[in-house]
Amino acid sequence: MNAEKFSQRWFLLAVTYFVIGVGMGVYMGASGDHSLYPAHAHINLLGWASMALTGLLYRMFPAAAETRSAALHFWLYNLALPVMLLAVVAIYLGKPQAEPVAGIFAVIVFVSVLLFWFAIFSSRNKA
Repeated sequence: MNAEKFSQRWFLLAVTYFVIGVGMGVYMGASGDHSLYPAHAHINLLGWASMALTGLLYRMFPAAAETRSAALHFWLYNLALPVMLLAVVAIYLGKPQAEPVAGIFAVIVFVSVLLFWFAIFSSRNKA
């Protein structure tokens, strides 16, 4: 897949998480219940901000977007992140049994970030 289309996928997902994060913030403000602020922060940082920056970086390093590492990064990150975020929400809703789920899927997200790092650095000198 070319860098432009690949970046667009990241941007579309980022905007989706932005809507979720803002909606969650509005709900917390209106209800006065801020107990889910850690989940709100994770949604905004790992969803909105990180995905938007990822889209920009794949656009700046187009050779990276065409690597197998980039494809693995995309799928691991986008399959693991929602599960991790839901587990974080569950933890802050008083379900401590969700902690191992959050931990396992956080490690998968981290592995995908390492793949992103590898894709960018291994292709940085390619046209």
